[in-house]
Parts: sequence; C-alpha cells; structure tokens
Amino acid sequence: MLKAYFNKNLIEAGCDEAGRGCLAGPVFAAAVILPKNFRSKLLNDSKQLTEKQRYELRPIIEKKALAYAVANLNNNEIDEINILNASFAAMHKALDQLSVTPELLLIDGNRFNAYKNIKHKCIVEGDAIYMSIAAASVLAKTYRDDYMVKLHEEFPQYLWNQNKGYPTRAHRKGLEETGITKYHRKTFNLFGDPQLELFEAPQKKN
Repeated sequence: MLKAYFNKNLIEAGCDEAGRGCLAGPVFAAAVILPKNFRSKLLNDSKQLTEKQRYELRPIIEKKALAYAVANLNNNEIDEINILNASFAAMHKALDQLSVTPELLLIDGNRFNAYKNIKHKCIVEGDAIYMSIAAASVLAKTYRDDYMVKLHEEFPQYLWNQNKGYPTRAHRKGLEETGITKYHRKTFNLFGDPQLELFEAPQKKN
C-alpha cells in the first residue's frame, strides 16, 4: 500500500501529469488533496493499472478527496513554452482551481517551477510512493484518455482511441500517409528516428 502522506501535520496536494511523451494532444495535470485516513489497496501509479482499474478508481478519488482539479495545456501552448514548462504550467492551473489551499505540494518527478509561496517536494516515481500523487496520476491519465478518444472521432486514421497520441507504429503510419493535424506538437520530432516507430504507449495492461 502506498504512503498516505509525507507530513501528517500539513495539507498536502499530490500533483502529476499525463501525455508528456505524446506527439499530439494536450498535456493534462491533476492536483489532489486526500484525507489523511484515505486507504486503497488498488491505488497505484496509473501506468501500473489497467484501464478498467483507472476508471474504477476515478469516482472513488473524486468522492473521497478533500479537493481535486484537472487542467491542461494544448499542443500550441506546448510548442510555445516547451513540454517541460507546459507540464508545470498545467499543474499550476490545476492548483489554481483547488477549493482547499495546500500547505505542501508533492510533485512527481525531479523538477518543478515553484507555485506561489507554497513549499514543494519533488519525488522521483512519486506516483508509486504517495497516494495523493498516484491519485493525481489516475485523474490526469483518465481525463486525457477521454479527450484523445474524442479527438479520434475527428481524425480516426491515427488510432488515438488506442494509442492516445503516443508515437506508436499505427500513429506514425497515419503521419506518414496523411501528415500532421492541428493537434500535433510541431516542435516534436514527428517524422524523425525510425526506431521510434517501435515505441508503444505505456498501456500494456489495457
């Protein structure tokens, strides 16, 4: 079972993003404040869960959380400020929407742009350590997946309903045959290293 908190005396918000390694679509981020007594044997890093498990967890997280929010930056904004800064900005947007003000931010990863005057702790693979970060990863992932499934209806040739915008073989085949869309990240290496065609989205359990 993941850890319930980093500091039991502070209101903590876990933050994570989804879609950073994609060639198309927005980057999503979520911020979640869980009660200190929250427990879940199922909750884990979203990449370690099946799609069914993620969607089972989402309403539980949203019901039990003291506060949560999900936000995104689109592909044009990503191209303008780069994906790393866009990931941080999406987290900031999510934090702006929280109905409860956190006293400490638990950030998945090793870097972060400071948010207001709130202290933060960067934790590598934090989504596999702390419940609040794992919960944020589940929300960010499921909301982004929903978004990409809708985009698939507009551009079905890329199979975004399956790969969610990651550089899979099917996605790259669509790029080669029909070129880019208004949702592609133009600053990314869309047609580059052919070895990337072997890259598959991190959804092995789906």
